[in-house]
Amino acid sequence: MFVNNIVLQQYRNYEQLELNEFGPVNLLIGQNAQGKTNLVEAIFVLALTKSHRTSRDKELISFGATSTHLAADVDKKYGKIRLDLSLSTQGKKAKINGLEQRKLSDFIGSLNVVMFAPEDLEIVKGTPGVRRRFLDMEIGQVAPGYLYHLQQYQKVLVQRNNLLKQAWGKDMASVQLMLEVWNEQLVEHGVKIVKKRKQFITKLQKWAQAIHEGIAGGAEELKLTYVPSFSEPEEEDEAVLLERFMIKLSQMREQEIRRGMTLAGPHRDDLAFAINGREVHTYGSQGQQRTTALSLKLAEIELIHEEIGEYPVLLLDDVLSELDPYRQTQLIETFQSKVQTFITATGIETLNAERLKDASIYHVHDGHVEH
Repeated sequence: MFVNNIVLQQYRNYEQLELNEFGPVNLLIGQNAQGKTNLVEAIFVLALTKSHRTSRDKELISFGATSTHLAADVDKKYGKIRLDLSLSTQGKKAKINGLEQRKLSDFIGSLNVVMFAPEDLEIVKGTPGVRRRFLDMEIGQVAPGYLYHLQQYQKVLVQRNNLLKQAWGKDMASVQLMLEVWNEQLVEHGVKIVKKRKQFITKLQKWAQAIHEGIAGGAEELKLTYVPSFSEPEEEDEAVLLERFMIKLSQMREQEIRRGMTLAGPHRDDLAFAINGREVHTYGSQGQQRTTALSLKLAEIELIHEEIGEYPVLLLDDVLSELDPYRQTQLIETFQSKVQTFITATGIETLNAERLKDASIYHVHDGHVEH
């Protein structure tokens, strides 16, 4: 997969930008707050229709403008495609080869990306919500049907929580009747989400363990474990998951009514990391946490290749300078031969320049880019 060019209109600090003929490795050099991250973010937004930095689409629109437009030509194994994405206060419009897509999930997956930024360390040491978001965004790229169930689940969750908030002191028979309706829908979509997450983590574990072992010189074994709120981590049978989820909701009913919220389901699940049996979140050194995050990202590249038959585009936002020379080398050697890569940095001197000597260099200053 290869991004040939990009066009931005009224995107963040880019009033109008058109860049052509990207290379296999592209360095975006400039001081902070000039627009380097905005450029790699734009590629990410074209892939997933949302930013990795904000959930508020209006922040992506230039100050004073009412909409933004992004476009790119992408080479894929079966040919070239043109992607267009417009965001405004009215919503989003996405086109593939000029044809508007009825659902955003039909657009997502046309361009596959793996983003690695300093904040990705939070996947390892941050809150469960960060890890769930990581899972949702990555699975959504390779399994569009997952996004449908996630969207439906979230809608039902809002309705169910509203019922629980209003239930205290009301006629329990009518509350129970309504709960049964919402439970059925919550479980239907929740089980699909959990099953897909478990399958994804099993595949990610295979790649991440091997990569981590290589970086650590064979001295460490990385293990990923899904931590569900209503079933055993290994259980994947849909009928069993349905039954377990229903039982859990029944057990939690009184507590949920007291607290006015849904206390079980994929919105409460987590992902755990252990090195040699010790939890990385609590006991891992900073070096081990960084290596775990790096192994995860490199594993994503291989997993996407395994799932769709071609490599994604790699976006490295101000991350190489955060790694020691050894980890920098490991990362560069991984992408240099097979993955188109965009790297942001404040200066070439912060990078392993000898290994990046064939890179295309772009200088970014105040929303302008010079090649």
